[in-house]
Amino acid sequence: QVQLVESGGGLVQAGGSLRLSCAVSGRTFTNYYMAWFRQAPGKEREFVAAITWTGDSTYYADSVKGRFTVSKDNAKKLVYLQMNILKPEDTAVYYCATRYGGIGYRRSDYLYWGQGTQVTVSS
Repeated sequence: QVQLVESGGGLVQAGGSLRLSCAVSGRTFTNYYMAWFRQAPGKEREFVAAITWTGDSTYYADSVKGRFTVSKDNAKKLVYLQMNILKPEDTAVYYCATRYGGIGYRRSDYLYWGQGTQVTVSS
């Protein structure tokens, strides 16, 4: 089993920044991907960003490219999502997820999820 716990959400004005963290515990794999998704009220959960555990590759949704950065600290078993130039449309619950094997962009591609952290961007 893998446990994921997100933190770092909050209320921020448009144009501001937040950094989310995801603490990973339990059994881990040598070839797995860590991803961030988000879900706004009344909308489907959508892919935001992902990173391989080696850090060799990162992936981003078009809507966040150039503003968000995903990174990780293997020693601390933490995955981060640095969010800059936040917009009201970034308001959502942000989830950390992990899967073994190749990159996945769909909610159904991931088996393990955190409980989510709320990000609210005011205009």
